[in-house]
Amino acid sequence: MVRMLRPRALRPGDTVAVAALSGGLDAEEEALFARGVAELEGLGFAVQISPLVEPGRHWWWGAATPADLAGEFNRLLRDPEVRAIFALTGGRMTLGYLDLIDFAAVEADPKPVIGFSDIDVVLLALHARTGLVGVHGDLVTFGYGEWHQAGADRRQELADLSTRMLTSSLPVGLLPSDGEWECWRGGRVEGPLIGGLLNRLVRLQATPFALPLERFDGAILFWEDVNTSTSAIWNDLHVLRSAGILDRVSGMLVGPVADIEVTEGGPGLREVVLDVLGGRDIPVLANLEIGHAPPNIPLPLGVRAELDADAGSLALLESAVSGR
Repeated sequence: MVRMLRPRALRPGDTVAVAALSGGLDAEEEALFARGVAELEGLGFAVQISPLVEPGRHWWWGAATPADLAGEFNRLLRDPEVRAIFALTGGRMTLGYLDLIDFAAVEADPKPVIGFSDIDVVLLALHARTGLVGVHGDLVTFGYGEWHQAGADRRQELADLSTRMLTSSLPVGLLPSDGEWECWRGGRVEGPLIGGLLNRLVRLQATPFALPLERFDGAILFWEDVNTSTSAIWNDLHVLRSAGILDRVSGMLVGPVADIEVTEGGPGLREVVLDVLGGRDIPVLANLEIGHAPPNIPLPLGVRAELDADAGSLALLESAVSGR
């Protein structure tokens, strides 16, 4: 049986940390950062800014060395006052420090870790090793920092959803759609949510921190990507097919693929996905707000959901957090 490690539900006024888990804070992103912090405070939390979140601080393509990034993350995992960790931004660093993460600290005091893109590597590794329910959701800069661009009604929906997901031990239920979701293959299934940034999922599966294949049994696989091409996605999906993952999942959610290169005269994304799936008769719901076109709806790893592609709906059947 797959182990589930649910964090304790947050309370109003709890301290949450904003941490640099991959990339750093560029000077031109300071306004986004300030707005993102304000949104978290608006959800009712006290926000602690971690030391590596320093404008202009960089080491190669990250905020700091892998050892320093892991050190900051581990400090927050061990700090009993910090009740959740929100990733500052994405990047290209997390695969460099998975072996330095204090997984025992996660098991001793599980707390939500929230982010997407490169942060999905950390979320999936934590889920693989401990069963932690991490949240594939908005980053502080490119996410919460862009909530102000959404209409007032949508912004309130997102705020209510984020608050309920982190503070209530009751299932969230139906997730709010922006009205643009597309049914690529019909059907209705229930299963645990597993996924993230496609190219990072593929890379993670080649490491000792890979998700065991049984974690995909009956799962609803969700993925998105960025700065890629239809040919690269076709190849990455075939990696999952060859690994037997696509034979195990019960459904698929496809997020927006930002900055995608489509070969002239070649197949579009929908055709690519359905081609790789072949005769696997599983529902596919696409164009969900779960990627590099925030604001996003949060998806908790391992939580059971109901996907009804014909109705264009997705509902969470379990809570992401445990009772207080």
